[in-house]
Amino acid sequence: MVLEDSRAVRVVVNGEVREADAPVRMLLSDFLRHRLGLTGTHVGCEQGVCGSCTIHLNGDPHRSCLLLAVQAHGEEITTIEGMREHPVALSFARCHAIQCGFCTAGLVMSATAFLREEPAPSRQAIVGAVSSNLCRCTGYQNIVRAVAEAAAEMGAQADERASPDTSAAVGPG
Repeated sequence: MVLEDSRAVRVVVNGEVREADAPVRMLLSDFLRHRLGLTGTHVGCEQGVCGSCTIHLNGDPHRSCLLLAVQAHGEEITTIEGMREHPVALSFARCHAIQCGFCTAGLVMSATAFLREEPAPSRQAIVGAVSSNLCRCTGYQNIVRAVAEAAAEMGAQADERASPDTSAAVGPG
């Protein structure tokens, strides 16, 4: 009987250093779910097509079902669990862009990365961006609306941070 080789995999997940042993052929999606207990990353097709397993690896979106856990050793990962208070996740809830919820985590992760690159997207650009993730329930209308609202909210927040606060200024009176 041949035992499968294992390695210690150390990653920073949602800002926290985590380490666990993983067989060298274990998918990153399985490592997150079964070794680290982060079950928000869903596994749909296991071929990288559906997008349910999308995570951020060093800030970029990746399909975790296409990566081995050992490939992520030493890297920084953000999962849906780290996005609870993010404007995109909150907008999905407000806009009812969730039906069964299976695709939601991947859509939030993909939309967040999209908005980082395209902070003021057109509706057509949003439709193109969310089409990389499969959703069988919602028809995408509320998903598109949620991404648009998140973009507007994030843009307003950026504008507030960029504007100097002049309310405390005291001039000659």
